[in-house]
Amino acid sequence: MSRRDPLVLAWSLLRPRISRVALAVTFGALSLGSAFALTAVSAWLITRAWEMPPVLTLTVAAVTVRALGISRGLLGYCERLASHDTALRAAGSARERLFTRLATGPEEAVMRRSSGDLVARVGSGVDEVADVLVRAVVPIGVAAVLGVAAVATIAFISPAAATVLALCMLVAGVAAPVVAARAAVAAETVAVEHHSRRDAAALLALEHAPELRVSGRLAGLIVAAGDEQRRWGRAIDRAAAPAAVAAAAPTAAIGVSLIGAVLAGIALSDSVAPTTVAILMLVPLAAFEATAALPGAAIALTRGRIAAQRLLSLTDPVDDDRRPAVTPLNLQPGDRVAVVGPSGCGKTTLLMQTPGVFFAEDAHLFSTTVRDNLLVARGDAADDELVDALRRAGLGEWLDQLPDGLSTVLAGGDAAVSAGQRRRLLLARALTSTAQTVLLDEPTEHLDASDADDIMVELLTPGALFGTERTVVVATHHPPENVSVTVISPA
Repeated sequence: MSRRDPLVLAWSLLRPRISRVALAVTFGALSLGSAFALTAVSAWLITRAWEMPPVLTLTVAAVTVRALGISRGLLGYCERLASHDTALRAAGSARERLFTRLATGPEEAVMRRSSGDLVARVGSGVDEVADVLVRAVVPIGVAAVLGVAAVATIAFISPAAATVLALCMLVAGVAAPVVAARAAVAAETVAVEHHSRRDAAALLALEHAPELRVSGRLAGLIVAAGDEQRRWGRAIDRAAAPAAVAAAAPTAAIGVSLIGAVLAGIALSDSVAPTTVAILMLVPLAAFEATAALPGAAIALTRGRIAAQRLLSLTDPVDDDRRPAVTPLNLQPGDRVAVVGPSGCGKTTLLMQTPGVFFAEDAHLFSTTVRDNLLVARGDAADDELVDALRRAGLGEWLDQLPDGLSTVLAGGDAAVSAGQRRRLLLARALTSTAQTVLLDEPTEHLDASDADDIMVELLTPGALFGTERTVVVATHHPPENVSVTVISPA
């Protein structure tokens, strides 16, 4: 990897302790080493028993087989404990450093993204990067250690067989995983492309079925969506061909190495003991156990690299080419402003570039109590203030029906309330805040038309919901008709 590789750059977020990683690799190498030694001792024991020596001659080997069988499972369990402990600690450290960077960095680094995007990046993104430790770093380290040990062991018996084994392990442990990772990337790229087209056609049919039926285009659109699904299937089959080759390569490599060992054993049969020949032919089979996890490791590296790039972009400078160029609002204390325009015209972008506390339409409701969901806006708010905010937001009757009042847990967050109740909870959160400037993005979305108009009027009327000294900016599709307000269009 180069120094500019996203995974290398993201290492500063994880900062796993090298000693813990080394411990996990050591346990993994010892576990597979036990399997390797178990094969060698078993080959010796079987061949030596065929020669019918005194029973006491086989006692040590029999006990060793049992010990190696037990140690393999025990050491494998220890490797899992060590690697997962390292990954979980690293993930916790990465989240802490990300939160610190976001909290101390420029506001636009957070405000330019939706809360759902932030949750996905800091949540699953960190998990995928930390997963590289368990699924890639440790298996690669174990495979490297065991591969060298296996080749060195065989080299003592037959350098030619060791050369064949080394080449075959490179095919199974390097070439095949690289091809598998590239095939996975290609398949995901194809899936995204075709899914986008199929979903666009399907959503168009769902959202505008009556108009399309009248115009006679509905049946054709449904057929087009089905055709896109079939084209996706054929494209996936084509993209899967390299993956099939990568899956078959390790098996072929094992076969080639075994043939090489057999030929070497035949050549050495007149000069070495039968037990040595048996070890030479059986040990390569155990050596390839370490390469079995490497295709998955390559895919984990690829996915981790993508996730690392997404994490690192959280604190990147704002790319102004990706959004409309707008001028921040020049606001005065007590102003009431409605930013009006159709979807995509830059209303949200304008709010993001305006100093103030931003309450987005996709703000997150946490799976915790109603109280905690409001305290997000102001941690020192008293219960009386929270109740007052809920009642002013139109949730008084809903609050009275809750079994535990403010202590009622919203199980599942957004799933615990209706779309309208969610909007009112977000409004109550804004009312709880004491920020001088409040920016509200579509605060009446999913509300009845009459309720939406009433709330919009109250939001933009000084002293109604927010005090006259506070500045309120609302992004909406339609401005209120019966209130005096400054109307601005981003366009």
